[in-house]
Amino acid sequence: MTVDKLRNIPIWGKFRERLAAMPMPEVEESLWLRVLVQALVVVGIIATDVAAETFGTGDSLSIWAVPLSIVGATWSWYRRRKPNIPVKFGIAMGMLWALAVFLSNLRDSLNDTRFVLAQLLIQLQVLHSFDLPRRKDLGYSTAIGLILLGVAATLSQTMAFAPLLLVFFAIALPVLVLDYRSRLGLDQLKINRERLKNFRNFPIKNGKVLVFYFFVILGIGLAIFAFMPRVPGYQIRTFPVSSPIEFKGNFDGRSIRNPGYANNGNGQDDRGTGRGKNKEKGAGELDDTFYYGFNDTINQNLRGFLKPKVVMRVRSQAEGFWRVLAFDRYTGQGWEISRNNQAFVLERPSWTYRFYLPISPMRNRTQEVIQSYTIVSELPNLIPAMSYVREVYFPAEKIAIDPEGTIRGPALVEGVTYTVISEVPYRERSRLNQASTNYPKNIRKYYLEVPPAIKEKVRKLTEEILANQQQVAKDKKPITTAYEKALYLAQYLKQNPNYKLEKLPPFLRDNEDLVEAFLFGYKNSPAGEKITGGYPDHFTTVYTIMLRSIGIPARVVGGFAPGEFNPFTGLYVVKNTDAYLMTEVYFPKHGWFAFDPIPGHPLIPPSLEENQTFTAIEKFWKWVAGWLPSPVNNFLSTVFGGIIAAIFGAIAWFFALFTQGWVGLFTGLLIAIVLGFLGWLVWNGWQYWRYQKWLKKLHPMESIYQEMLRWLGEKGLQKHPAWTPFEYAATSRQQYADERGEAIEEISQAYVSWRYGGESPNLGYLRRKLEVLRKSELRKMGRRRSS
Repeated sequence: MTVDKLRNIPIWGKFRERLAAMPMPEVEESLWLRVLVQALVVVGIIATDVAAETFGTGDSLSIWAVPLSIVGATWSWYRRRKPNIPVKFGIAMGMLWALAVFLSNLRDSLNDTRFVLAQLLIQLQVLHSFDLPRRKDLGYSTAIGLILLGVAATLSQTMAFAPLLLVFFAIALPVLVLDYRSRLGLDQLKINRERLKNFRNFPIKNGKVLVFYFFVILGIGLAIFAFMPRVPGYQIRTFPVSSPIEFKGNFDGRSIRNPGYANNGNGQDDRGTGRGKNKEKGAGELDDTFYYGFNDTINQNLRGFLKPKVVMRVRSQAEGFWRVLAFDRYTGQGWEISRNNQAFVLERPSWTYRFYLPISPMRNRTQEVIQSYTIVSELPNLIPAMSYVREVYFPAEKIAIDPEGTIRGPALVEGVTYTVISEVPYRERSRLNQASTNYPKNIRKYYLEVPPAIKEKVRKLTEEILANQQQVAKDKKPITTAYEKALYLAQYLKQNPNYKLEKLPPFLRDNEDLVEAFLFGYKNSPAGEKITGGYPDHFTTVYTIMLRSIGIPARVVGGFAPGEFNPFTGLYVVKNTDAYLMTEVYFPKHGWFAFDPIPGHPLIPPSLEENQTFTAIEKFWKWVAGWLPSPVNNFLSTVFGGIIAAIFGAIAWFFALFTQGWVGLFTGLLIAIVLGFLGWLVWNGWQYWRYQKWLKKLHPMESIYQEMLRWLGEKGLQKHPAWTPFEYAATSRQQYADERGEAIEEISQAYVSWRYGGESPNLGYLRRKLEVLRKSELRKMGRRRSS
């Protein structure tokens, strides 16, 4: 069949007629709107790149997406009036390719699809940028830029995202204005080549208004962000997990690899001091990067300091101690895991990253707490988590757990992200005080062991401390429960001036016991000087052995303090210097609970509270208070606490009135009416003050004219924006035919002559005419009263 015969077919002919009759799509002619929308898209792409920490790397999206989207936007501008049929077919094929790439990447990212979805959206936007003839197409691009910024906000873990957010907001304001003008059909001027070269013809002339609104909206947003209570939590059940770890070798779950220990490398002393770095026995030096306490055996006869370095970021539903490992056997100068060989390996199914861990039943109330960890710097192959882990989402085929509850993985390298779900118990003091002291056999076997050489000496001192407390506090109940003894002994070590935190305590001799030296003095002390105390971790060791000496099972646990909370990202930033040891005490049928005897630390480490809501302003104040001297901090806390207590107390008292019968009800209503009247007076006074302040900034002629407009507006004669001053005066003359109409006409004439003719007005005469308007109204009201 020839083409001519095909054209003569009736159906085909009608179809062609309909196509020809269809209106041409309305083309968006605003060059500035196109430029700014493209800028929004570019900011969204870069923000996603920065938040995902791929900017400047080989996986960077910006390298290809930004230039290609700019080329596409330029193409669509010059070809905006063309059908571009071949390009549309190319875009369709490109979208199918993008879908195939997305499905391929999705297979390896089922537990965190945010970045994969962002990649798909960026690819679609690049293709879409080659076909942007209409305003609604630009609206799609604006929405894509906003979505990309939202994805970047969920991915971001640093403040690097904040400047891009401000840039996006600054560009979005004029985009909204230009889009609104386009919808109304304003400024539909054809853009020729001369206008393309002249970018000074920006359609929004009053840029000061945009700047003003930028800062006003930004201030309101920050205020809402600071004071709005937020409940940290996950509303989904798919948790962040990074790509699988590439691990070489056989993972048996028994070996702990801490890069800070020399014997994990070449085993040689690389400092030439005669004391090896992080030696497992004898005097030595601490590694300045990796915390010495994360190993199957630790030596507390090491001296030195860590150089601060961020190691991980944590998003958690509750602030907590990020537990890493625990030790049960005291060696005299350190600790070791006696049942390291009993660690058993857990395997996960191939279709999920989830590992299930066994949890012992407890009588305590518990709460599910979800934490997501992102490793920033290499750590030992121990998985930090809050206590009593129930599930682990980890990017490896195997993990292991030992009898102390230490979770081990193949490796924890930079970039690894994993999620933990813990069943954290509430710390209920009354329940723990009622706990039995009938300990199971395996608890007595591993957690009551004390070296015989110091056992009696330490027990005697510990009992003397408890006895002295009971003699001093005769009015109080005697300390009889294990929980109260644990509390008091931790507080005693914190506050006793005899046991000080030492920057560099003396080295222990070969057969010298750490606990004995800490409590009774180091043998290497300078002649005539008795030094007691030690490093922060030494306090934990001494406290643990003191508890064991009086029959309370205890063990040493190592981990990280919560770190510094960033209210803008919602993450806890954890450094290597946040690592330390503290003590866990066992209570039958209740489990292990931590105590912190280190001076300067909270007695009870951070854990669950009844109310987990918080505001950014609270976190900010806690951060500020940490830098203030104690007297200043206490004074400010008292003042602000008193103000807040007074405000909430007054509110509570007011609402309590309505529950006190008829007298309280009417009293409350009366107070509410009085407060409402006072509020109305204050509001009107503030409005009048603003109006007077605004008038003073105007030219005297403009001020007189504006006062006249306000007076007429209050009388029900509002000026329409489209009316000229003469049209408004003529309309007013119809309502006011007396001297008031004459005054309105003269003021309007003087205003037009001043503004458009450059004439100098007679301000005194015009002021008198304005008074005529006011006084005539007063005379009119007087005549009404007399009649």
